Amino acid sequence: MDDIPEALPPHLTYLKRLVTVLTVVMIAGFILMITTLVIRLNRDPLPLPERITLPEGTSAYSFTQGQDWFGVVTTDNQILVYDRATNALIQKIDVTVP
Repeated sequence: MDDIPEALPPHLTYLKRLVTVLTVVMIAGFILMITTLVIRLNRDPLPLPERITLPEGTSAYSFTQGQDWFGVVTTDNQILVYDRATNALIQKIDVTVP
C-alpha cells in the first residue's frame, strides 16, 4: 500500500484558502472592534466644553446640544441651558420628580 497522500481537487483547495482568508479577516475585524471599544470607553465620560462654568456647588451629570444651544443636566435635578455663541446661561429648569 502506498502512503502517498493524494492532492486535493482544485475546488477543495480553493475552499480551503477561502476559509483561511475569511478566518483571518474575522479575527482582524474582532480585534479592531475590541480596540475601538477600549479607546471609546477610556475617553472622558462627559464631553463638556472647557469654556462652560457651572454654578457653584453643581456638577454635571449629562450633556446635550442643539443647533444654537447646549444643555447640562446637573446632579441636583436641574437643567441648565446655555447659548452656544455667547456661552451665557439662558434658562434654568428645576426638575421635580413625583
